[in-house]
Amino acid sequence: MTYSIQTLNNISDKGISLLPPSKYLVSDEAESPDAILLRSFKMHEMEIPESLKAVGRAGAGVNNIPLDKMSDAGVVVFNAPGANSNAVKELVIAGMLMACRNLVLARDFAINLEGEDEVITKQVEAGKKNFGGFELPGRILGVVGLGAIGVLVANAAVSLGMRVIGFDPLISVDKAWELDANVEKASDINHLLKESDFITFHVPLVESTKDLINDNSLHNMKDNVVILNFARNGIVNDKAVCKALDTGKVYSYVCDFPSTLLNNHKRVIALPHLGASTGEAEENCAIMVANEVRNYLENGTILNSVNMPTINLPRAGDSRISMIHENIPDMVGQVSHILGKVGANIIHMVNNSRDNVAVTLLDVEANISEETQSELSNIAGMLKLRII
Repeated sequence: MTYSIQTLNNISDKGISLLPPSKYLVSDEAESPDAILLRSFKMHEMEIPESLKAVGRAGAGVNNIPLDKMSDAGVVVFNAPGANSNAVKELVIAGMLMACRNLVLARDFAINLEGEDEVITKQVEAGKKNFGGFELPGRILGVVGLGAIGVLVANAAVSLGMRVIGFDPLISVDKAWELDANVEKASDINHLLKESDFITFHVPLVESTKDLINDNSLHNMKDNVVILNFARNGIVNDKAVCKALDTGKVYSYVCDFPSTLLNNHKRVIALPHLGASTGEAEENCAIMVANEVRNYLENGTILNSVNMPTINLPRAGDSRISMIHENIPDMVGQVSHILGKVGANIIHMVNNSRDNVAVTLLDVEANISEETQSELSNIAGMLKLRII
């Protein structure tokens, strides 16, 4: 079988090369695609092809993908958690250094100096006092969100001599084990905001994190705090942080999300969404999602999906049936009844659910006819059925 893959952005060749041409036709103009690979392309207004089975986001955030619409259509959405974590970690460290040493303002001053070298040297000596900063050791970094990126940032800051406070009520056991033993646990988000000299965010943009930094939360922070946001636009309220910059409550705001308001403030360092913009990160993300999509198309395996449960089953039997369906009673019973009528014995089966959707994988000792496949597909609540 040949699968059609549509790319909506440039995807690293390191990932595309994992989709062998004998099985995969990859193109940005693919019609009736089985899967879509993308980075930042916004899919919300895009019509979802009936043929679509999987979407692979070569990155961590999926705000550009309509997840509810995909789930309703039985389309699995994959991402690449952790693949760009080192790139973002390095940018956060760079952001802290740029802020506390006033490097952007100093660069602007230096590049605008005019005259002969002797004149410039005198101007430098006279002007450098305006850009005196402070050092990182002994300062307190608050890390909100201790996933793949947050853990790396926290550990790197400890190695730089900083005191680190972390907050993540949903931290996984694996990530907790990866944390440096010197990282302190915040009792709640307000404790972290009140204690920190630097605050960095590594959480998704959801209802509970929207405008997390606002007039009220800023009021309770230390004076001259440095805020860094390389996670998602909307976690920090731009108007509130600019007012706090004007009063001196905030020393500097470093983010990946330029705007007219932010670009006009001299204490803001707004970068053009560089978080994952390294060759290594793009390659790592492409490799991860290519493997995820291929494993799903060829085996029905789901790993690192943001809208479907994790599921895996060793291959056995003559046919594998992959089913995505509503999470309602008697779905598996109806499937078993239909297969029993045609003498298709089930060898292996696994079922898992996530919220309102469920996934079932079945291996059977029979070849499934088109008639049986049609009967299975027409079960009420069946969203997507494939014979692999």
